[in-house]
Amino acid sequence: MYAVIRRYDGVTDSAEAGRRVDEGFVPLLRRVPGFVAYYWVDAGGGVMVSTSVFEDRTGAEESIRRAADFVRDNLAPLLPNAPQVTAGPVVAAG
Repeated sequence: MYAVIRRYDGVTDSAEAGRRVDEGFVPLLRRVPGFVAYYWVDAGGGVMVSTSVFEDRTGAEESIRRAADFVRDNLAPLLPNAPQVTAGPVVAAG
């Protein structure tokens, strides 16, 4: 498995960002080959974190492209700062 974690700082409206992600981005992500799971977390203080899990690196890399497009087209006013993106193979899971 392969995971991608994105941290967004400076989120202006976490509830609206969550709604848009749930209604718009999650359905797009589920269609990426190798999709396993996705989580969008409100960490408080204007910070939101997403975690995507895929069967392989190819799916994870596609998710990075789709996320960048979705944020640009649908979330830019709510997520004004570029995310910190971390990706890599899953080496332990529970």
